[in-house]
Amino acid sequence: MVAIDRPITETQRWAYPLLLVLSGVALGVPGVPAPLYGIYESTWHLSPLATTIVFAVYAVAALGAVLVSGRISDVVGRKPVLVGALIALLVGLGVFLIADTMPLLLLARAIHGAAVGSIVVAGAAALLDLRPDHGVRSGQLSGVSFNVGMTVAILGSALLAQYAPHPLRTPYAVVAVVCLIVGVGVLALREPHTARSAGPIRIAKPAVPEEIRGDFWFSAMGAMASWSVLGVLLSLYPSLAARQTHIDNLVFGGAVVGSTAFAAALAQLAATRLPARYSAIIGDIGMAVSLLLTIPVLLTHQPQLVFVAAALLGATFGLGFGGSLRHLSDVVPAGRRGETMSAFYLAAYTAMAVPTLVAGWAATEWDLAAVFPWFAGAVAAACLAAAVAGLRQQSARR
Repeated sequence: MVAIDRPITETQRWAYPLLLVLSGVALGVPGVPAPLYGIYESTWHLSPLATTIVFAVYAVAALGAVLVSGRISDVVGRKPVLVGALIALLVGLGVFLIADTMPLLLLARAIHGAAVGSIVVAGAAALLDLRPDHGVRSGQLSGVSFNVGMTVAILGSALLAQYAPHPLRTPYAVVAVVCLIVGVGVLALREPHTARSAGPIRIAKPAVPEEIRGDFWFSAMGAMASWSVLGVLLSLYPSLAARQTHIDNLVFGGAVVGSTAFAAALAQLAATRLPARYSAIIGDIGMAVSLLLTIPVLLTHQPQLVFVAAALLGATFGLGFGGSLRHLSDVVPAGRRGETMSAFYLAAYTAMAVPTLVAGWAATEWDLAAVFPWFAGAVAAACLAAAVAGLRQQSARR
């Protein structure tokens, strides 16, 4: 296996950074519509529930993709899955470009969910194929690329929507060009997974190797808590922050989420020497505290404090999710990478979709400002539960 993989890493030294760029682009694409939801709501007269359904459709489609893409990439290889997912990304962007009704918006989000879910799983497995002895580092860099991609995509989308012509078209056209450029590199990529798994392609069961089950659930709980926070950030917090501060400029809402994602990337880079388990536990506790702080901060109507709270939330998110991903990447067996990462992201996407849908329904019954404290409190409780589980497991190991 090592003798087979060595030529790939020597002759295609750019393969590893290319996969990180691909991960950043893929995970940034779902953030492009985030600053535009306000325009969709006002132009198409959408309710908060409709907006969260659009948001959740992406997560549900990604759930389906992570259940099958891991096993598919184990059998046919990582490259075919990545190429197919990139094509789907471009198709979804094309649907966004022509979307003028709610069904088309849902279709575009579903296509992107399936594409991004496939890239997340196959890309993570490919990184481990290329550098099997650097699982922790790969997990950390994956998390950083995810947050950098989201930062660039959301800020870029907000700027284009605010100042460029055709705000519901231009952001998607620009991102499509970026995807095409990255796609050229993926087409030139040599297959990193040379030791294929035997057997039919099937839906991966949400199970993990027995020997790492405890480590997996510790990482999965941290990811679930983190991505619940991500659901808060992308679906409710930007519009609520703009309403509470009386700032209607789209760049403000995009900058709030962008500052959160950028702070997450910086935190993950800064936590290089911090053990993954401790990073996850500290991040889970920090996310709970930060979420609770956003409640009084929004009541101050001060944009400066909103940015501070968003950055604090992002930094703790980076520690929580980054630590969880690093920990799992370090212990997952080589022959089970695809299916194990599928199970990991299955838990993460479920945690993103379900609370967001509940909050969207609640916002149709009550005012969003009244719903947010309850939603933030519930997610904060989930973060604390993940931290307690990690502390208990650490105590049991000792």
